[in-house]
Amino acid sequence: MYWYFSLWEEATVTEQVMAVLRRRLRSAQGRGGEPSAGIIDSRSTKGAATVGQRTRGYDAGKKVNGRKGFIVTDTLGLLLVVCVMAASVQDRDGARTILLSLYLTAPVRFVFADAGFAGKLVAWAEGFVGTTVHIVRKAPGQVGFAVIPRRWVVERSLAWLTNHRRLARDYERDPAVSEAMVRWAASGQMARRLARGQDSVRQRAWTGQDLIS
Repeated sequence: MYWYFSLWEEATVTEQVMAVLRRRLRSAQGRGGEPSAGIIDSRSTKGAATVGQRTRGYDAGKKVNGRKGFIVTDTLGLLLVVCVMAASVQDRDGARTILLSLYLTAPVRFVFADAGFAGKLVAWAEGFVGTTVHIVRKAPGQVGFAVIPRRWVVERSLAWLTNHRRLARDYERDPAVSEAMVRWAASGQMARRLARGQDSVRQRAWTGQDLIS
């Protein structure tokens, strides 16, 4: 099985399958096949003993020893790209890698992000990959959890991915294999939504955001 897995990864099968499923779901939602905007976020995951010291780190904020996965989704929460690296990597630094991957694989040049991605990254993205990073901040005086327009979509996608037992903890020696596992999980989610004959979760139309797909 691992031989087939390696062969398919070399041939970028998971990326191709995911792209086809995403286009079909977007069409079912009345959207264009390719998105014009994306949403970025990250999540730290504990690493198993099989994760070597060279590719793992400690996220002091989340108190997690393992790896950090960065994802960019479209505004429907459908995965575009994923990058996995040591959990010690700061969001602003890791975002450069995934934004470069996004630039090379998708026509998205507008990305929503939370305050953890603010700062020099915004200017770097605009100048180096021609991508506008729009920081979506919490409402003034907000205490505790609240649904934030645009931000909740990628957070929901991360939660759904974590429901896959293989992704609840990182077991892989090679971060590239961890990325492949995320793509397989995302493809499975999209396939199930298509198999039901309709998109199970409709995107709420936020006021003033209708022009961005």
